Amino acid sequence: MIDKVIIAEDHESSNLSVQKILEEMHIRQSDYVFYCDDALTKIQVAKQKGEPYDLLITDLLFDADGTVQKIGNGFDLIRAVRAVQPDIMILVFSGEDRPAIIDKLFKQYEVDAYVRKARHDIKELKLAFEAISKGDRYYPRALAQLVKQANAYEFTEFDITIVRLLSQGYQQKEISEYLRIEEVKPSSLSSIEKRLNQIREELNFTKNEQLVLFCKEAGIL
Repeated sequence: MIDKVIIAEDHESSNLSVQKILEEMHIRQSDYVFYCDDALTKIQVAKQKGEPYDLLITDLLFDADGTVQKIGNGFDLIRAVRAVQPDIMILVFSGEDRPAIIDKLFKQYEVDAYVRKARHDIKELKLAFEAISKGDRYYPRALAQLVKQANAYEFTEFDITIVRLLSQGYQQKEISEYLRIEEVKPSSLSSIEKRLNQIREELNFTKNEQLVLFCKEAGIL
């Protein structure tokens, strides 16, 4: 049961969306903060008092306004909160739409739900809240499809390196020379061409430009 919630969000309009859902769900106590440091402090104090929060709702990006903060983003906040209260549920409410980043939130940061700030986000928030209230994770279907596509091919460090160099304007001959200088193997032009062909075939692309764009949109680069 979710009875006590804290929201870390620096945009008032987004705060209103969250507040509306919490009111509809009849949450006993909900606290709002604009800074990650304040969120962590409240969670620490509540835990020490034996009145811990059940759920943290947080954005990922927080605008700098001149106020000095130790924690500047939602990723670091999640990590810090988990160290204090490992069992707290976490719902990320963010404009982030890169599949690789969202997948990372679930696999590495072990969040319980993700809702993207977009049209119909109030409906999504309600669905997410209902899911985690039952002990389930909430992974929007549309995002799940994007992540599935992004994970259709398992990129190696070598793959990411050559695609990143392509995105920076390097020609394949220049990539070969770069890898040779950096003592990265394989570095031959034929190896690079062969690898790029394999990746394009796996992802059903015909041009390197399509591959670079895909990797950028998926958050691989």
